[in-house]
Parts: sequence; C-alpha cells; structure tokens
Amino acid sequence: MYKTPVSVLVVIYTPGLQVLLLERADHPGYWQSVTGSCDPGEALMQTAIREVAEETGLDAARHALSDWNMENVFEIYAEWRHRYAPGVTHNTEHIFGLCLAEPLPVTLAPREHLNALWLPWREARAKVFSWTNVAAIEKLPEMAVRSE
Repeated sequence: MYKTPVSVLVVIYTPGLQVLLLERADHPGYWQSVTGSCDPGEALMQTAIREVAEETGLDAARHALSDWNMENVFEIYAEWRHRYAPGVTHNTEHIFGLCLAEPLPVTLAPREHLNALWLPWREARAKVFSWTNVAAIEKLPEMAVRSE
C-alpha cells in the first residue's frame, strides 16, 4: 500500500522553547521533529496524535496540541519516493505544535528513530535537515505566544 502524499510535522516544545528532535534510523545524522503521513480517511489532528504516540510514546491529547494552520508543499526526496504511488512527486505537509510543561523522556520506535534530544529552539533549527522543519521551528517563538 502506498503512502498518502499528505502529512503532518509536529514541533514538540516546552514553554521555555526547548524542542524535541528525533534522529532517523534510516538516515543517521538526519534530525527532525515528529512527522508522518495521513492514513486514508484520517483527519490531520488524528494523524498528529497518532504519529506523536508512535514516534515518542507521548499522548498528545493530554497536552496542548495546536494546528498552526501552516502547510508546505515539497518535492519528496528521491530515496523515499518509492513509498508513494507511481508519478507522485510532491507532498503537502501540515504543521502542528505540541507544548509540554517540561522536557519529558520519550520511548522511540526503534525502526524509525535512533535517538532523541531536547535542544533550545535556535540549536534545534540549526540541526534539522529539512527546510520545512527549519521553517516550522523558526515560527515557534511566535506560535508559542499565540497558544498561551
């Protein structure tokens, strides 16, 4: 079954603007926020909650999860394009924020991620590999104030 070219990116952060990053298992050295494709018929908020649970073990419904009403359209990296139907070259990614009261330990899905790291937002922005993740983290100071 092919992946749907609609996904979420969830920036997990604290009021002090510490950001959780995950290192990809299929590409060591590639750090990112929680990401994942929508399942058929799944609402974006449901996808965000499911992906946070799968990738970190955290229950996003117990914290302040917000839709930032931002989306990015990007070309799917060639190395991952085989996961999509033939001819699909672009993905639409929807950005969410998840505010935790403090940095919490996470339980990684070993097939997906090797390590987790909490960093100040500027350091997190410099460490992530995708331009969409950089853009989302750059919006964090503004978006965190809005969700208070």
